[in-house]
Amino acid sequence: MSLLWLRVAVFLYGIAALAVLPAALYDRPRWRHLAIPATIAGLLFHFVSLTEMLNAAHHSLPVDTHESQSFLALLLALAFALVYARFRAIALGIFLLPLAFLLGLLPAFHPGLEIEAFPGLHSGWLFLHIALLLAAYATLFVSLVASVLYLIQERRLKSKSLATARIKLPPLETIDSIALKSLLFGLPCMTAGLLIGSLLAQITYGSAYFRDPKILLAFAMWLAYVGMIYIRRSSGLRGRRAVYLSSFVFMVVLCVWASNEFSAVHRFSTP
Repeated sequence: MSLLWLRVAVFLYGIAALAVLPAALYDRPRWRHLAIPATIAGLLFHFVSLTEMLNAAHHSLPVDTHESQSFLALLLALAFALVYARFRAIALGIFLLPLAFLLGLLPAFHPGLEIEAFPGLHSGWLFLHIALLLAAYATLFVSLVASVLYLIQERRLKSKSLATARIKLPPLETIDSIALKSLLFGLPCMTAGLLIGSLLAQITYGSAYFRDPKILLAFAMWLAYVGMIYIRRSSGLRGRRAVYLSSFVFMVVLCVWASNEFSAVHRFSTP
């Protein structure tokens, strides 16, 4: 049944991703009234699916690439719902909802296999480690999207083309607040996730795990993340430079994710 619920969730994400386009591009309230309920319903079905899938596999955490993709899709859809509830920023759904749909598509129609990938797999601490890091990745992507929207809105204001603009965007102050608050929320998630992972790896593998490329890149990612927050808060960095900075840190995150294939002690299993 978990696959059925996941497919329903992906279908609802697809509807929301399509409905959010006219809602954001042409400011059509009825499409917004379709996109938001479809997103919330998709979140409910997705949560039920993920819970059933993990329970059926006799573990309490995502252990392969497909399960992790499904969990990340859930977090992105949840991030959009929370941002909309707080700021009424429908435009972020143009980026977040299609990505949630695509990330959930493969697990829904080509599920992975149960693989005991780690010692102590049933540990709740390991679940917390993965969940916190995926939450940090999701918030970083939200910040990147908000920075791009800030740049678009800033150019509109400078060119005085707001009257002819199709996409209705929030004020610059609101967009910047979304970008910065996303980063500030993601920092403790990333810090706690790395600390928990380090302690678990120390217990399981000993100090040798510090030489693993995945671990080294993960701590480099944390330093880049902290540096980005410091630069944004100390210099008020916005616009194009903020996009460049967020893009750089996001590329570091992608490198960390790709380094799973070269890690001897930290690798997501693939079917």
